[in-house]
This record gives sequence, C-alpha cells and structure tokens, in this order.
Amino acid sequence: MPLPICYLNGDYLPLTEARVSPLDRAFLFGDAVYEVVPVYAARPFRLREHLDRLDRSLAGIRMHAPLTHAEWGQVCQELVARNSGGDLYLYIQITRGAEFGRNHAWGADLTPTLFAYASALEPLSAQLLDRGVAAITAADTRWARRDIKSTALLANVLLKKLAADAGAYETILLENGELTEGSSTTVHVIKDGVIHTPPNGHHILPGTTRDVVTELAARLSVQSKSDSISESQLRAADEIWLAFSTRGVLAVTTLDGRAVAGAAPGPMFKRLNRAFDSYARELAGTPPL
Repeated sequence: MPLPICYLNGDYLPLTEARVSPLDRAFLFGDAVYEVVPVYAARPFRLREHLDRLDRSLAGIRMHAPLTHAEWGQVCQELVARNSGGDLYLYIQITRGAEFGRNHAWGADLTPTLFAYASALEPLSAQLLDRGVAAITAADTRWARRDIKSTALLANVLLKKLAADAGAYETILLENGELTEGSSTTVHVIKDGVIHTPPNGHHILPGTTRDVVTELAARLSVQSKSDSISESQLRAADEIWLAFSTRGVLAVTTLDGRAVAGAAPGPMFKRLNRAFDSYARELAGTPPL
C-alpha cells in the first residue's frame, strides 16, 4: 500500500492531494525515468547506486539531473521519516515536464516534474523462500534502449501479465536465442557452482541488486561471470535466480512447467540469501550515501 505523504516538486503533501498536469510529457509520451529504492530499518539501501543509475537514465534521454545525490538523499530520508520509517520502498520519478500542447520534439524551456512516494515493503513469505517461484519464457518484445529505466513500460506490463495468466511469478525473456532478463528482474543462471548473468549493454537494465549478488558472491568465494547465456544453457541450469530491488533474490523452481533444482531452492541460493540478509543488517545505522 502507498503510504500517505509524497514529494512533488519541492513540497511534501498527502499523496491523495498530489496533482500533475495531463499535458505532462510522462502522461502523453512516457517521457520520464524512474528508480525504486528499497529501505531497510529506515535506511535507503544502495542509494548511491540507484541515484547513479537515475542520472545515467536521465543522460540517456538528454536531461540534466535536477537534484544532486545529496538533495535526493534528503528527500528520501524525509519521506522515510514522514511515513513512519521501517522497511519501505521509495519510488522516484522525473519527467521532462509539461507544455501547452503535444509536441514530439520538446522545447528547451521545460521545467521537470519531480515526484516520489513511499510504499510498505512487505517481507518475503516463508513460502516464497522455501518453495521458490514459477517462471515462463517469452520473446523479448521491448524497445532497443532497455538500459534506460523509462516509465514507458507497456511491453514489460504485457510480458508480466503473461506470467500472471500462466500462474507464474515472472516472464524470462529471450532474444535471438539468448537470455536478456525478466520483465522486471535480472536473471542469474547457476551452473557447476558458477553464477552467470548476461553482460550489461543497451539490451538490459544494469541491475543494482545484480551488483549486490556479484559482491556477495566474491565474499562467499563463489565465481561469477558476465557472459552471454543461450536458451539451452538457461534450460539446463542447476539453479535460476531472479534479482530485483523490492525482493532481493528469489529462486526459480519451475520454468515453463519443468522443475529447476529439484523443484526447490538450491544450496547456492540458500547461501546467497543468508549473505544478503546479513549484508542488509550490517548496513543498519550507517549513512546511506
């Protein structure tokens, strides 16, 4: 559930009272970028990395960053405080702004619209951790600049609905016979004790939680590689993981109806999940930036 106080263009106000022009380019064109930042024990998690990615997305759509990291940090901490702290996630969105009319080529005098709000971060259920989740595969039908975290998510929405219609948690995407990512997740393929993820580039979003997995793997003396993963390698995986900001890491235990890792989270996942929980607790009380 969204929590009551949001941030809009410099003001904190009840979310139910927030208003944006219907001529805002986010509404007309999806001309906006966003970030989702998890908050554990009132501390934004990996905030610098999320804000770095936000600035890269802005550069990708030819916008200057309207706030510094420190200013966004203040906004985030204020939203956490005004929404009672605890475990949350913060949604941040920057649009190119509104103009009087509908013009594909924007003018130079637009004022960006800045919006952020908080939602409760529900804990992972024991069932999800103990049983894992189901996934299906589908062709990747999204645009060519998936490294930009754009609000134009219609293709992702339709692909996620495929999973929901099949009673699954996620749709894992394939392009030209290779794995890209999930409709809202990074996909990790584990084979013979090595963690594999597709290389960053325009075809996937550089995942902040993916980077956490890489760092934790190094702590655990587990090898991780960034390399191309074929569909056959995906289907022959010992384990498959999904990584994303609001849930950390989840194990895929069925793929297109076939069991993965004996239809239960594998031993590598259990090690990584414990390390992830320890890492989040380790950061408690430290500055987020």
